[in-house]
Amino acid sequence: MIALLIVFCEVAFWVLLAAGLALRYVARRPRLGAAVLLCEPLLEVVLLVVTAIDLRNGADPDWKHGLAAVYIGFTVALGRSTIAWVDARVAHRWFGGPPPVKPPKYGMARAAHEWRTAARWILAAVIAAGLLEAAVRYVGSGGDVGSLRMWQQKMGWVIGLNLIIAVGYTVFPKQDPHRGDREAGDRSHRAGERGPYQR
Repeated sequence: MIALLIVFCEVAFWVLLAAGLALRYVARRPRLGAAVLLCEPLLEVVLLVVTAIDLRNGADPDWKHGLAAVYIGFTVALGRSTIAWVDARVAHRWFGGPPPVKPPKYGMARAAHEWRTAARWILAAVIAAGLLEAAVRYVGSGGDVGSLRMWQQKMGWVIGLNLIIAVGYTVFPKQDPHRGDREAGDRSHRAGERGPYQR
């Protein structure tokens, strides 16, 4: 039942997202569309309650319970940015909205972007790990919590990988391959503005 509920929550997430955007742009009911989008967190609440009840009723914790905690963590931390990402592209593609802002590609601006992205993923992993720890304590020493611990280890890998990526872009910032050409062009332009007899 837990696995089916996770699938249901994932499908419902996108259905609510589509309904909210349709109400906002097609029906021109932005407040109602926003209200529908605000229903998204209810999916995580339902999943959390059902998972706790299943464990409380004596179900052996397995990969499905761990996956439920991971799904909740990632939806809480990444759901809002996912909705904003889809919203910006739907508005631009079909309703004359401004083009979505592209993330920076080079230098420390790119590093800052990577740190912001890493922060969201790390928050998701921390929330998931916390829920998994709560489930471990809820089950107690008498139950098999190996699968829950396995998911916690995976969350540790998610945190470590995102830190490595962000630190890599900070220590070794990606350079613009055309920067030298632009700088040379700027110098030539400024020299042309001064004229051959000006300093």
